[in-house]
Amino acid sequence: MVTPPQLPDWLARQYPFAPGTLVTPGGARMSYLDEGPRRDEAVLLLHGNPTWSFYYRNLVRELSAAGLRCIAPDHIGMGLSAKPADYPYTLATRIADIEALVVSLGLKRVHLVVHDWGGAIGFGFAARQPGLIGRLVILNTAAFASPRIPARIALCRWPGLGPWLVRGFNGFAWPATFMAMHRRKLAEEEKRGYLFPYDSWAARVAVNAFVRDIPMDPSHPSWATLAAVEAGLPQLVNNPALLIWGGRDFCFNDSFLARWRGIFPAARCERIADAGHYVLEDAAEQVIPLIKAHLLK
Repeated sequence: MVTPPQLPDWLARQYPFAPGTLVTPGGARMSYLDEGPRRDEAVLLLHGNPTWSFYYRNLVRELSAAGLRCIAPDHIGMGLSAKPADYPYTLATRIADIEALVVSLGLKRVHLVVHDWGGAIGFGFAARQPGLIGRLVILNTAAFASPRIPARIALCRWPGLGPWLVRGFNGFAWPATFMAMHRRKLAEEEKRGYLFPYDSWAARVAVNAFVRDIPMDPSHPSWATLAAVEAGLPQLVNNPALLIWGGRDFCFNDSFLARWRGIFPAARCERIADAGHYVLEDAAEQVIPLIKAHLLK
């Protein structure tokens, strides 16, 4: 078994876990956290771009201490997972990777916590396996098409210029360490933790690929996959859902929240007006207790 790299002491203090590994159907090594009692029911926590399972570190510790099993993978190309240059970095592949992880762990019940791209990936998996899905926690994300894309993200998609910015100058992961926060600033070691996996052109391959995989029109290769994800959402309308939304998100603004409230009208909704896109990080003292209470019901 190939294991994830040894973490430096400063990062291990924040991320005190021993990740497991899975070889995905595409042949790449996926790193994932598996914390809490080993049972066939678990909370599956899915991150987006440009984060990794580091985003969920404090929530995982809190939930696992309360007796919940927590599975938090790093998508291929992200975090401590392998970063192959030639992997099919598409929404369909990422959904298949998560499905393979759930199958490999023998899970019979899965509660979803999703953020950013984790929404499309997680609900893509849920559309395939609706009978496995329990409670839902939705954090500043989408699982449906939208005509809106912030100019700063659109810039990162330009042919030629985009890779130069995202991979050459770390112009996506680094700005996110301050642009995705509003209530507070990340501490220097927290910033280092978010950026640790993305320290070179090669290591930023999937950060760039995620940006390029945003489907804005039907000609995009992932458009049909995202349409299928959206079509599957009504299957989950009766699942207990909690919406937690950072009101100062420059990307997933309140128009996305309105869409979610229309899809899950019975969901409890907590909009935190002064929290940014990294809502779990920016308002942890509010968000973590809300999620914990929802999942322990």
